[in-house]
Amino acid sequence: MTTLSAEQRVEKNQSAFIPAIKSKQHSHRWRWVFLVLLLLVAGALAFSLFAGSVYIPPQEVLTALLGGETSRAGWTTIVQDYRLPKALTALLAGAALATAGLLMQTLFRNPLADAYVLGISSGASLGVALVVLSVGAGTATLLGNMGIAGDFAVVAAAAIGAFTVLLIVLLLARRVHSATTLLILGLMFGYITSALVSLLAHFAAPEQLRSFNNWSQGTFGDVTRVQLPIFAIIILLGLAVSVVTAKPLNAMLLGEDYAASLGVNLRRMRYLTIISTALLAGTVTAFCGPIAFLGIAVPHLCRVALRTSSHNVLIPAVILLGAAISLTADLIAHMPGAQIVLPLNAVMALFGAPVVIWVILRQPGLRSGL
Repeated sequence: MTTLSAEQRVEKNQSAFIPAIKSKQHSHRWRWVFLVLLLLVAGALAFSLFAGSVYIPPQEVLTALLGGETSRAGWTTIVQDYRLPKALTALLAGAALATAGLLMQTLFRNPLADAYVLGISSGASLGVALVVLSVGAGTATLLGNMGIAGDFAVVAAAAIGAFTVLLIVLLLARRVHSATTLLILGLMFGYITSALVSLLAHFAAPEQLRSFNNWSQGTFGDVTRVQLPIFAIIILLGLAVSVVTAKPLNAMLLGEDYAASLGVNLRRMRYLTIISTALLAGTVTAFCGPIAFLGIAVPHLCRVALRTSSHNVLIPAVILLGAAISLTADLIAHMPGAQIVLPLNAVMALFGAPVVIWVILRQPGLRSGL
């Protein structure tokens, strides 16, 4: 009797969910894809630093980035205190949300799973609302005048909210085997948390409400230089956990029984995945607002480009593509050379919604279920 390899098992059992894990013969293709992704990230990051509503000569931008004094003092402030933190925030947030989406799709074995769709981001939003609308926030930015302790309080509240909703959805996933039903339940959780946020907003002060409404549209520009190290450390911690769990996640693609036979501690893996997703989605939501569609779209684009479902390859790919798309969407939202700022979530929806439609039409099981 012929024994199937891991790649053949995925090809046989998981073809309805995601493409099969490919062999080493595709490594040449992967190298080219990663080169393109690196160039996209570098190009988008450069445009974010050198382009903006105020024109600054490229040599002056370089001088400010290197810590020198520009010919105009205001240019140094714009580059160091606004453009650089915003670009790094967009880069980290895009990587975090894309990775969280990949982890959710693997954990629930659902191609439409995502921190936003399953109501996890809504749980994080409720945590933020409980802190901000009941304690207070600055009038300029959501977290601007709350201090380091306030930053940690908001991040902790967002992570706890995301963690709680994710646990509830995970428990329901054990009893609900329909992907469509699970997604509808996630949307219902989103509606419930949105209703609770609306009740909190009804009793909030006008300044708090204005700041919260601006935050809810999504923005990468409110993270200051002081807050950026906190944001970066938590995001990098969540990404590190996801990278470490890449091999067990590959085993889980073959089914829980098969993963257990390989020695994977399923309970520990679920909790690690939940904690990582809560950290990533909760932190981004706390600092940048609920960003939609990025987590659901990027993993599918990477699978198509790389033709694999191996997390050893997909995790670095979604980190790079998520960062590139996030930086690009932020550039479009701020429209360099103009004084208009578009809502970030609107730009993300224009990119992500067509990908979701494509995924539904591409998956026969999902299409018939819907």
